[in-house]
Amino acid sequence: MTTIGIIGAGNIGSQLARLAVQHGHEVVIANSRGPETLQDLVSELGEHARAATRDEAAAAGDIVVVTTPLAAIETIPVEPLVGKVVIDTNNYYPQRDGHIASLDDETTTTAELLQDHLRGARVVKAFNHIAATALTDEATPAGTPDRRALVVAGDDAEAKRVVSELIDQFGFDVVDAGPLAEGWRIQRDTPGYVTRFTADELRTKLAEAKRYRDM
Repeated sequence: MTTIGIIGAGNIGSQLARLAVQHGHEVVIANSRGPETLQDLVSELGEHARAATRDEAAAAGDIVVVTTPLAAIETIPVEPLVGKVVIDTNNYYPQRDGHIASLDDETTTTAELLQDHLRGARVVKAFNHIAATALTDEATPAGTPDRRALVVAGDDAEAKRVVSELIDQFGFDVVDAGPLAEGWRIQRDTPGYVTRFTADELRTKLAEAKRYRDM
């Protein structure tokens, strides 16, 4: 049984918590407002979930999901995450996050920003290009015809393997986009973003993203 720490209890975080508990994992979930504000969610999730602080969720998780707005990156604890697999679900929305020059000029990605902050962690980009409700509504067993696929990107092959296995267990095929720097291929406004695609279709959309950027 794996313990999954989730930092951020919004739409994506709460849905991933539901999937994790459904598939036999322990969940330790945190938000910015304190554990006492998560009692309704953990009551729904049941005995295999508990609310905690961000530091506690980071320390407890074998895998830790960071699913907060970009402005909160600097609040993510560093030390408890050294050596751990950390999943970044974030997308950049200037109207929400304010303008970030290195993202505006595409010299970096959100996951690389998180990796820069979390020195020693093994960051993998995942779960950023699917609507929250689809995480539970569209999950299907392995081998299901036309199964929906999701992308991973990361610099650590073993970390990507761990996250890929989790995604498959949660109900989706996996497409490896390459290193973290390639995570832009599935960011907002790219051909593969949010829309439902099979693995083969999604690989095509990742290639289309490169052609779109090169235009």
